[in-house]
This record gives sequence, structure tokens and C-alpha cells, in this order.
Amino acid sequence: MAQDGPEHPVTATLPGASAEADAELDLPSPDAVAAFLRSHPDFLAERPELFRSLSPPRRVHGERIADHMAAMLAAERRRVRSLEAEVDAAVIAGRAGYGLTIRVRLAVLALMRSTDVIETVTQELPALLGIETCTLLSEKPDRRGVLHLPRGTVARLMGPGRDALVRQAPTETETLHEEAAPLVARDALVRVPVWTGTPTLLALGARDPQALPNKQAIATLAFLGRAVAAALAR
Repeated sequence: MAQDGPEHPVTATLPGASAEADAELDLPSPDAVAAFLRSHPDFLAERPELFRSLSPPRRVHGERIADHMAAMLAAERRRVRSLEAEVDAAVIAGRAGYGLTIRVRLAVLALMRSTDVIETVTQELPALLGIETCTLLSEKPDRRGVLHLPRGTVARLMGPGRDALVRQAPTETETLHEEAAPLVARDALVRVPVWTGTPTLLALGARDPQALPNKQAIATLAFLGRAVAAALAR
């Protein structure tokens, strides 16, 4: 009869064999888990996310098992609803951002053929962008139709390092949008990098918030600001 001897060579060379054994020793026994759950009946109810890690029973036996399965189903349904809401929000934001991109392209084409940039900005761009008002403002206006801003206003409104921002709760609307201010539910402020370096701003005001989406719009609006600056430099 074979006697106890050294550890089997295959077992001894298995990577992580001792670590796995130690981990198994650290785990509580099934009886200990069952005893813990009996002593803490609300443990799973207070941690619904754990139901996703459990395997459902093959058949329903008794009220407790039925409640267990119902809790698992409810947890999974909540997770699915949460994922669906995230997907819907992403799709809506993507569509809004894509729609704005198309509109900005049309606005840039209008600026390229324009013989009066200020008139194009104030009269044509609102319709092309699907908004109520479009205003050009500068801290040192050099032509008619550009509204005056007090010194430091652009830096204060835009903040450092930002070329565009969308505001869900617009402020100073009478200064930025004049008589259209009561119509503005959301606005966007866009830096216009004119060659003189004078702080200049493009203010877009919308009645419909979806015309100026929060996401996927900043780069597109910044491009519009550069296009306006290029048109003014012609």
C-alpha cells in the first residue's frame, strides 16, 4: 500500500495552487453563510445589487423562495430600466448634437458668401441655427451692429480656457440678447477670436433648449466662433 509521501509534482508546480487553497480556507462554509442569513433576514433586501450575483432556484417552493425570485427579477428590471434611460439620453444628445452640426455648417456657408457679416450674423444665422437671436458683442466695437460690453465681461462670462459654453440658466440676458431676452430659455456664449485681440463674443439665444444641446456642442460652437472671426477679417 502506498505511503504518504511528498506533494505530487503536478500539484506542486501548478501556479497559484497554494494561493487558491488559502483563499478557499478564508471563505465561510455554506452552513456559516446560511446561519448568517437566518440571523440577518434583511441582509439581501438591503443590498438588492447582490441578487444579480445569485442563481435563481429551478422551481418555486414556498413563499420565501417566491419572494427571493421576485426580488431578483425586480433588481434585474431596475438595472435594465437604468441602462435603457442611459441609452435614450445618449441617443437624444447625439441627435441634438448632430442636428446642430448640420445647422452650423449652413451658417458657415452663409458667412462665406456674405457681403455684410453683421447683418448675416444677426438676421440670417438665427433661422439657420433654429434659435431666436444671435448677437455679436465686443469690449471695443469697431463697426456698427456690434454691441458694446464693459471691459472684462468676456473673461468673466466665459472663464479661463473656454471657447464656448451652453448655459441652462442664462444671466444678463438683456445685455446679451436685448429685446429678445424674454424669449431666451437657454443660451450659448461663443468666443470670437478676432485678429485685433479685442475680447469679442457671439451670443446665441434659444426658446427651445434642444436647439442648444449641452453635450456634443462645444466644439461645433467654437468652430462657428472662428468662422465668424474669419468672416470679419475679410
